[in-house]
Amino acid sequence: MKETALNMTEVSQTVKLLGDKTRLTIMGLLNVRECCVCEFVEIIQMSQPSISQHLRKLRDARLVKETRKGQWIYYSINQEYEGYPLVKDILNYVPDSEKQLEDLEKAGLSISCT
Repeated sequence: MKETALNMTEVSQTVKLLGDKTRLTIMGLLNVRECCVCEFVEIIQMSQPSISQHLRKLRDARLVKETRKGQWIYYSINQEYEGYPLVKDILNYVPDSEKQLEDLEKAGLSISCT
């Protein structure tokens, strides 16, 4: 049997968090590159407070990390999270989000918070 760094509760929590379409979409986008909240708002078409709530849940579970650049906060996948191999495996099944980010750039909306 394969050893894992996560216990059953942690595996369950990770899968539950990624079972939400919005959070899975966020993670799919972060699998391409780091993003700011304003980019998620444009792509997902959801309010900033709602996106921030989803990001808080992902951050609290250590699936994402924040990096402050000036007054803006950028999010990325936390590759140091002990459950990262599980997250990476799940993200292999998520449709590629690169086109969404490219479309955002073409529309001049990419990183509109800068």
